Amino acid sequence: MSARERETADGAAGDGITCDLSVVVPAYNEAESLPELVERIAAAAASRNLSWEVWIIDDGSTDDTFAVTERLARERPQVHGLSFGRNLGKAAALSAGFHEVGGAVVITMDADLQDDPAEIPALLDRLDEGFDLVSGWKQKRRDSLVKNQTSKVFNWFAGRMCGLRLHDFNCGLKAYRREVTRRVRLYGEMHRYVPALAHLDGFRVTELPVRHAARKYGRTKYGMARFVNGFLDLLTVYFLHAKRTSPLHFFGRMGLACLAVGGGISLYFLIWWLTGHGLRVRPTMVLGLVLIVMALQFVSLGLIAEMIVAGRRPETEYRVNRRV
Repeated sequence: MSARERETADGAAGDGITCDLSVVVPAYNEAESLPELVERIAAAAASRNLSWEVWIIDDGSTDDTFAVTERLARERPQVHGLSFGRNLGKAAALSAGFHEVGGAVVITMDADLQDDPAEIPALLDRLDEGFDLVSGWKQKRRDSLVKNQTSKVFNWFAGRMCGLRLHDFNCGLKAYRREVTRRVRLYGEMHRYVPALAHLDGFRVTELPVRHAARKYGRTKYGMARFVNGFLDLLTVYFLHAKRTSPLHFFGRMGLACLAVGGGISLYFLIWWLTGHGLRVRPTMVLGLVLIVMALQFVSLGLIAEMIVAGRRPETEYRVNRRV
C-alpha cells in the first residue's frame, strides 16, 4: 500500500479526507483554458485509478471564468469552484483552496495550461519516496529572457536565505501531503515561498523537473512589481520563520555590529581627547554616536519581538462571493 493510500485509509473517518487527490487551480481571467485543463486532470487521475476533485478558485476574474466553472461543475461532480468578489492574489486563492479540499494529496497548478497535468503521476511517485512536498522545476521555461534571468537570481538568493536549495521556488505545479496544506499559512504574496515555509516548519521538501508549455490563451497577469514584492516577502519569510524562535538573535546581531563600529569610533575620539588634543564636531564622530543609538534601537526591537514572538500573523482574509 502506498503512502497516499495509507493516508486515505487512515484519515477517511476523522480527518475530512474524501478522495485520493485534490487539485487547486487559482484562476484569474482564464475562462478559455479551463475546459481543457479539467479534461487533462481527469485523464491524469484515471491513469492511476484515483478518486479526485478539482477546486477552481476564481480570483475576481472579469471574464467568464466562474460561468465556465459552473458549467464544468454541472458536467462533472468532481469540479467545484469558489469566486472572490475582487482580485486578492494567488496566496489568497491557494489558502481558500487548501481550506476546502478533501484529498489525501493536494496538487496545485496554474490555470493557463503552462503546467501539464500529465506530470501528476510523477509528482505522486516522488511523494511516495517519503517527501511531504514536491515542487516542480521548469528546466526549460517558455518565458521571456528577462523573466528567465530574473527568476534565476531570485531562486539563487531565496535558496541561500532559507537554507533550501531549489531551482524553481515559484513553479505553480506542486504536490503536497494534506498535513502541509493544513500547516502552512499564506498571506500577502507568500505563495512564492510555500516550499521554504514548509521546509522551515520541518517538512521534507524536494523538486522534480517538469514540462513547461508556452501560454496558449490570454497573456501573463504578472508585472514588474512582483520582483520587488518577492524580495520583500523573502525578508518576511527569513525573519518570521527562520528567526522566529529568537528575534533578539536577529536584531541583536545587527545591534552588536552597530555598537562595535560606533563604539570603536567613539573610543578613538575619547582617547584623542584624553591625550590632550582638542575636539571639534566631525562627521566621523557624529557617525559613531548615530551607530550607538541605532545599536540600542535594534536591541530594543529584539526585546519587544521576544515578547510577541508567540503571536503568528493570520492567514489572508477572503470573502467567497459564489460557490459551486
